[in-house]
Amino acid sequence: HESVAVLTEPAHYAQVLAELAEHGGTTSGTRRTLAAAAYARTAAYDAAISSWFAAQNGVAYPERVSFAGEKKQELRYGENPHQTAAFYTTQPARFGVATATQAQGKELSYNNYNDTDAAFECVSEFDAPTVVIVKHANPCGVASAASTAQAWDAALACDPVSAFGGIVALNRPLDEETAAKIATIFTEVIIAPAATEGAKSLLAKKKNLRLLITGGVPDPLDAARTFKSLSGGFLVQTRDAGRITAADLKVVTERAPTPTEIEDMLFAFRVGKHVKSNAIVYAKNQATLGVGAGQMNRVDSARIAAWRGKAANLDFTGCAVASDAFFPFADGLEAAIAAGASSVIQPGGSIRDNEVIEAANKAGIAMVFTNMRHFRH
Repeated sequence: HESVAVLTEPAHYAQVLAELAEHGGTTSGTRRTLAAAAYARTAAYDAAISSWFAAQNGVAYPERVSFAGEKKQELRYGENPHQTAAFYTTQPARFGVATATQAQGKELSYNNYNDTDAAFECVSEFDAPTVVIVKHANPCGVASAASTAQAWDAALACDPVSAFGGIVALNRPLDEETAAKIATIFTEVIIAPAATEGAKSLLAKKKNLRLLITGGVPDPLDAARTFKSLSGGFLVQTRDAGRITAADLKVVTERAPTPTEIEDMLFAFRVGKHVKSNAIVYAKNQATLGVGAGQMNRVDSARIAAWRGKAANLDFTGCAVASDAFFPFADGLEAAIAAGASSVIQPGGSIRDNEVIEAANKAGIAMVFTNMRHFRH
C-alpha cells in the first residue's frame, strides 16, 4: 500500500481523482486509508466464503467464525452519552431496522435502534393486524384486532403511562386512521412494512417522530444465528424461532381450557417470548392486560403485571396468564389466580409441578404445559 492505491468503493473516487489532478499521485495517508478499506472488503469476502463452506459441510459452529458488517450509520452516542456507537448491517438482511428507509424524523439513536428491533420482532409473531408498543426493549402493550386502529386502542390501554415516549410497531401498512391515533401521544419511532401517503402526510407534522418503512415483515420462524458480545468473546445461538400451537398443549388440570382461553393463552405465550425474563403476561381478547418483565423472581413479575393492568382499570376476570418458564413454586401461580386469571400456560418441568397443578385444581382454573421455554436475556 505504500506504493499502490487500491480502489474498492465508489465513494473514494473523488478524493483520488482530486489528488491525481493536484499532485499527479496519491498521498501516503490516502493510500493507507484505501488499503484499510481493501483489507476490510476482502475480509468480508473471506468471511462469506468460509460461512458457505461451513454450511455445505453441515458444520453449525466451526472452530473459527468470522462475520462482516457494513456501517449504515455512525451514531451520536451509545446507550449513554459517554459511549460511542455505530450501526452495522449484515447480509442477507432480515426485514426490519436493517432494511428500513427513514421517511421522516430526527436521527435514530442507539437505544432507538435496539427498542425498534425488539418491537418489530415481536409484532412479526402475529398473523392478524397487530400493534406492539415497546419501552426499554420490553413490550408494554400488544394487541391483535380486525384493524391496526383497533389494535392500537387495545395495546395502549394496557399501559398508557409506559407507552409515552415508546416505540410502535405494526405488521400491516400504517394507515391514516392508525397514524392519527398514535400521533395523539409522544412517540419516538413508528416502524411498519409500509405506510399510506395519508399517514405520511399526517405524521409529517411531527418533525421529531421517526417513521421507518421496512418493505416487509420478518419471518418469525427464521432460526438464523444471533450474536451476543461478552468480555473477550461472544456467544452464538440460533434465533428463538420456537412456536407453540394448540396441538402442542398438554392439559394438566382437571378442567380443560375453553377455545377462547386457548386463543388467549397462545397469544400471551407468544408475547412472553419477547419479554425479558422472568416474564409474566396477562391477556384477554387477544390483548395484553399486564406485562411483568425482568424481575429476579417470578412471583414479583406476576404481581407487577397485575398491578400495572389494574392501575389502568382493566378487567382481569377470566384472563389468561403466560409464564416464559416453569413456576418453581405455587406462589407465582397463586398471585396470577388472585389477579383474576382463569387459565395458565407455562412450559412445565419443575420438580414441584404437582404442587402447582394442585393449586390450579384447587382454584378451578385450567392449566396447560408447552414443554418449551422462552427465556430472554
